[in-house]
Amino acid sequence: MTTESFRTRHAPLDYIQLHRRLRRMHSFTHGVLNVPVFETERLLLRGHTIHDAPNEIALWSDPEVTRYVGGQPNTAEECWSRLLRYAGHWSLLGFGYWILEEKHSGEFIGEAGFSDYRRDIKPALRGVAEVGWALVSSKHGLGYATEAVRAVLGWGHEHFGPSLVTCLIDPDHKASIHVAEKCGFRKREIAIYKGHSSLIFDREL
Repeated sequence: MTTESFRTRHAPLDYIQLHRRLRRMHSFTHGVLNVPVFETERLLLRGHTIHDAPNEIALWSDPEVTRYVGGQPNTAEECWSRLLRYAGHWSLLGFGYWILEEKHSGEFIGEAGFSDYRRDIKPALRGVAEVGWALVSSKHGLGYATEAVRAVLGWGHEHFGPSLVTCLIDPDHKASIHVAEKCGFRKREIAIYKGHSSLIFDREL
């Protein structure tokens, strides 16, 4: 087989055309995944779409946000992986994270939801969904995290039924500890994750 015939039968992929097709597909299905959409008094909770990549970068590249979550800002590549991981949760597990939007402004302010990361942590968290949340630093201290977590827990009660859920918090992250306690979580024990101490909180739905 000649090089020319190979090129004819196996034409190079047109990445521009592929990208356009993907954009049309996402615009038609609003992110493909069937993620529940609901509201609280001040927030709209919706699923992530491919168009939220800039939101992920803005949130997770902020040193104030990552100070107690990994300890350093995420790269654009890491933010993209995070977005795909959220989509994978909904696709494979039927639960995951929501985008948080401020209703009166339509502004992206963070995300919250459930996860099962199969963390290599001692003691193990197997079979227990984790609750997590993160807000842009300009919206800290306004009660949005508590409002979002309570909404997520309400959805979890309907979805999972009576069951145990947990959250993992840096011992120095006083604001998140306060949110967890306001939402009914109680400290269970200290765990070691990636060489650092973390507090495990849990509660029944």
